[in-house]
Parts: sequence; structure tokens; C-alpha cells
Amino acid sequence: MFKTKLSQFRASPEFYTSKLMDRHIGAIAALIIISLLSSLSGTPLNHTISNCWEGFIWGLADPVIGLNCLVGIIAIGLLSSMFVRGAAIAGCFVLAAILGIVIHIFKLNFPGAEIAIAISTIVFSTMLMMPNQPNFVVLALMGISAGLFQGYTVAESIIGAGMLPLVAYILGMTLTLFAVAMSAREIGGAMGMGEINQTLPWKITIAGFAFCAIGIVFLSNSMI
Repeated sequence: MFKTKLSQFRASPEFYTSKLMDRHIGAIAALIIISLLSSLSGTPLNHTISNCWEGFIWGLADPVIGLNCLVGIIAIGLLSSMFVRGAAIAGCFVLAAILGIVIHIFKLNFPGAEIAIAISTIVFSTMLMMPNQPNFVVLALMGISAGLFQGYTVAESIIGAGMLPLVAYILGMTLTLFAVAMSAREIGGAMGMGEINQTLPWKITIAGFAFCAIGIVFLSNSMI
């Protein structure tokens, strides 16, 4: 009888949801630590990509190396969990980031890209601290704008990449952006951010404050 109850407990949806959320939170925390350490160690933003493998690896790493970019991705992923079709917001962000890379390849000028990323991070973080649900269309448009600037900024780090390494780089970056955004969305959904009349979880509010502070620091550094 004890084994039967234990088996039922392990098979309960709440058990698996809790374990899955713990894994998502652990993965996000690990990425933030890696990003913080890379920023403190002065990891170079510009790098040479000579083959497809290097392109794919740098594509996976670049969205994580920049702390300001990473917290922006996490913030928009959390915000997307407030909507049933919020995955479309994360998808628009990722597609816009790819378009930003293409824009940079064709040497079109996006002035103040780093400032725009910092501002978008502050705006997304502020939304996380607000009790009211943001408008879906407004959030999607802001996600597209942030994605364009992020893709443009990330593309500045590519030096002398050929066509195939560039494709591998975009593939790696797409995987990282989508994985981080969807993991953050799962965390927000598990915390009940999408429920009607649900009080904003205090952990999300604290995360909003922390992300906003990071955005302000990067904004001040970009303007110096």
C-alpha cells in the first residue's frame, strides 16, 4: 500500500511540474552566473570564426556572454507566459534577432543599438514589476524591436565569417535564444503569471528589480 501511494505521488502532475520548473530555474541561474563571470573576466566580444563548428559554438555562447542581452531574453520570456499564445512573442523576438544579423551583414546602420537593448531591458523589467497585464500587441512589437537590435549587436562580433559558418552561427544563436525564452516562459507559467486575477509572484517582482538595475547599469555604461 505504501508503494502504491508513493507511485501515485511520483506520477502526479504537480510533482513533475515542480521538478521541471526547478530544472528550468537551475538552468537560467547557471546561464546568469556564466554571463556574469564572462563580463567580469573581460571576455572579448569580437572573435574570428573560421569554420562551421566555431560558428555554431559562438552562436550558442554569444547571447549568454552579454548579461544585458541575457536578462532581456529572460524578461520577455517571463512576460510571454502571461498569454496563452505567448510563445508567438518569443518566436517574433528570435526571428527579429535573425533579421538584425541580416541587416548588419548588408551593412545597414543601426545607431545606438546597445543603448536600445539596455532601454528595452529596463522596459521589460518594469513590466515584470507592474500588476497589470501588458498588451499583447505592444509586447510583441517591443519584442521585435529588441530582437532586431540584439541581432544587430551580436552580429558585430562576427569577423571574417564565411557563408556556411554564418549559417551555423545563426542556428546556434537561434537555439540559445529560443531555449532561454521558452524556459523563462515555463517558469512564469508554473508560477501562475498567466492566471486571471493572479497576484504577481514576489519572486518575479524581485527579478524585475534586479533586471531593471542591470539594464540601468548597462545604459549608463553605453552612454559614457
